[in-house]
Amino acid sequence: MRAKFKKFGCYVIIIILLPYVVTVFLNGPSITSYSHVDETYVKVRVADASGDEVAGGDDAAGTVVEMPIEEYCVGMLAKEIPASYEEEALKAQAILVRTDVYKKIHESGSDTVLEGDFWTQKQMEKAWGSKYSKYYHKLEEIWSETEGQVLNYGDTLALTPFFRLSNGWTRDAKEVLESEDYPYLKIVECPEDIEAEKQLQTVTVDDMDVEITATDTAGYVLNVRVGQENVSGEEFRNTYKLASGCFTIQRCNGQIRITTRGIGHGLGLSQYEANQMAKNGKTYEEILQYFFEGTEIKEVAEILLDTE
Repeated sequence: MRAKFKKFGCYVIIIILLPYVVTVFLNGPSITSYSHVDETYVKVRVADASGDEVAGGDDAAGTVVEMPIEEYCVGMLAKEIPASYEEEALKAQAILVRTDVYKKIHESGSDTVLEGDFWTQKQMEKAWGSKYSKYYHKLEEIWSETEGQVLNYGDTLALTPFFRLSNGWTRDAKEVLESEDYPYLKIVECPEDIEAEKQLQTVTVDDMDVEITATDTAGYVLNVRVGQENVSGEEFRNTYKLASGCFTIQRCNGQIRITTRGIGHGLGLSQYEANQMAKNGKTYEEILQYFFEGTEIKEVAEILLDTE
């Protein structure tokens, strides 16, 4: 009886597989048209857990290794945006990261060494503690669900800057970059950012001869005079480790009080505002269109093929 059942089972399997076998015999095995570009490898300059570049390797400035683009970009997501944020905000960020990486590769060639900082799994474990597994799986899912998607403007990959928190408005690329090439990077309102806990921060430094000499339309500092020298607002911000490029300067009790608004340079997508938009039901497509008006989401394989 058992032998009869086995024989019957074999007949069923043959019947089920027969159409596929005939098709393969006549036409050859089918090939999926989807290009899994996120499975490719990239060259990355690796840093240790402290953020210092690893000594040695092919370059005196650090060790260059190859790793899957997914591992690298998930590490960038982990470092650049809170993993606790809403999924739609994280998807928008994932597309910005992927676009930036492929833009660098496309413009500089396949031998490009990516310098963008990212978190290794050990750094994620240290930062997230008991939530490591939950957050890592979440970011992997976000990356997978947006696989291959990039932001495009016209026939090129878009410039995709982002930052943590605006002063209530994003900036215009014409003023920041002094270029007409990025019409999709313009001033948009971020009302939720104004209410954020870290909207205002203050730093006190030693007294000096300093004056803000130019700001842009959104209120971010373009130029600062320090003594006889003129420096950009971003250079001044980096020198004094200010939270934002939007700041004011006041003298108080023989010192200089610098008050900042927002966190970051203010150009492109505000992560905090994007997260609030996601909480209010906006999709990642709507979020990206709000901050990068006129761009469209495409498959990176399609873009790269069109430009070859």
